This record gives sequence, structure tokens and C-alpha cells, in this order.
Amino acid sequence: MSRFVNLEFGGPAGEQTPAQAQAIVKDEAFYEREAQTAFEAADFQKALRSYAKVLEFNPHHAPAWTAQVRMLLELGQCAEANVWADQALERFPREADLLAAKAVVLARLGELQSALAFSDAAVGENGASPHVWLARGDVLLTARETLADYCIDKALMLAPGDWVAVWQAARIRVRHGQFSLALRPLQQAVELNPGHFLPWLELGLCQEALGLAAAAEKSLTQARDLNRHNAAAVQALSHLCSRGTSERLRDWWRRLKK
Repeated sequence: MSRFVNLEFGGPAGEQTPAQAQAIVKDEAFYEREAQTAFEAADFQKALRSYAKVLEFNPHHAPAWTAQVRMLLELGQCAEANVWADQALERFPREADLLAAKAVVLARLGELQSALAFSDAAVGENGASPHVWLARGDVLLTARETLADYCIDKALMLAPGDWVAVWQAARIRVRHGQFSLALRPLQQAVELNPGHFLPWLELGLCQEALGLAAAAEKSLTQARDLNRHNAAAVQALSHLCSRGTSERLRDWWRRLKK
């Protein structure tokens, strides 16, 4: 599995003047926007905190409960995600995206039959949700079922032009070690949102995992140039370049010994 699956890529935001800070109303909508922005930068810890703030304002916000579960999964905190999912389902027992997130939690915990049951329930509640089908694909990949590809393709069909959905599909592929299958959706994410550093960063990391060093260097350079404050982009490019230098030195030493 790639070293970048569980990375958080978020970096510091731009500085605000006192006047700007004073003008901002930090209400439910503010924290919801902040959480989405953090998520789209793969800053899952910040997104988790922001969704928690949303719930402080509105404990009946079902998407925020669901997002909390998904962020905990992204952070690899499956036990905590399971607790949150159960608490949320007590409030929203028929929330499709929440049922789907619970299915992924159970699959990660090795409870595949229960995971499939929750995934079936999610599809029954809302078969038009891309999140439901992405989660189903994730569960079926864990179960090594061939229908996983159909589910992921269906999710993307339900979210045409949505770079976030394509990026999430790629992350599912990477999580299951399917780097070659992750490559195309990551390229699509770059095409859909070429000005965002994150698709370039994850494309570069995927290319690196596949041994495509020259392509990876171009992608990672683009990611760094788009967000020079992001530590993960800078570190990924540095790691790739240093590894390339080490390999060249080893080749030189082998030739010298001959």
C-alpha cells in the first residue's frame, strides 16, 4: 500500500487582517464551508474539527454527522468512526450516506456480511447518491467482489464533472493497492480542476508508486507550484528527487566496481 493513503495534505491558510477577521460571522454555514474546504485539501483533521463545530450549532445536521464518520475513516480511526456512526444512526436511521459510511466502517473492521447488509440498506434508501455507490465499491473491493468496478463507475456516472467524486474514487483504488486503476481517475481529477494542488499531488504520488518517475516529478512540481505552503507537496517532491539521486549514485557505484 502506498505511503500517501493516510497522509493529510492540508497547509496553513492565508493570513487575515483584523478587519477581515472581525467581518467574518463564524456560524454554522461558516464552519460547513471551512470543513468542505479542508476536506478538499485532504486536511482531514481540520475538517473533522470544523464538522464538530457545525454540530455544535445544529446537532440535527445529518450530513455533518456522516462527514464526521468519513473523516475518522480517512484518519484511520475505525473504532472511533464506528462509535460515531452508531450514535448518528440512532438519530438518522434511514440516512443513506450514513448507512453507506457505516458499511465502510464495518468492512474495515472485517465484518463483511454486516457491511454488505448496511450497503444494501443504503442503496435501498437512496440509490442515486454517489457516496452510496462509492462506499459500496469500497466494501466490495474489501470482499474481493468483481461488482466493485461497476459500483465505482456508477458513482461517477451519478456525479458527472465532480472532481471530488473522481478523487474519492481514486483514493478507494489506492487504498486497495490498485494504483494502475487509480491513475485514470486522478488524471480526470486534474483535468476537471487543474488549478488545485491536490489532484496533482495524488497523481504524482500514484505515478511514483507505479515507477513513473519522470511523470511523477512533473505532477509533484505542479502541485508544489500551486501550493508552496503545503508541506506534503514539498516533501513528496523532495523525497522523489532524493530517491532519484540515490539510485543514480548506486548505478554509478555498480558501474565503477565493474
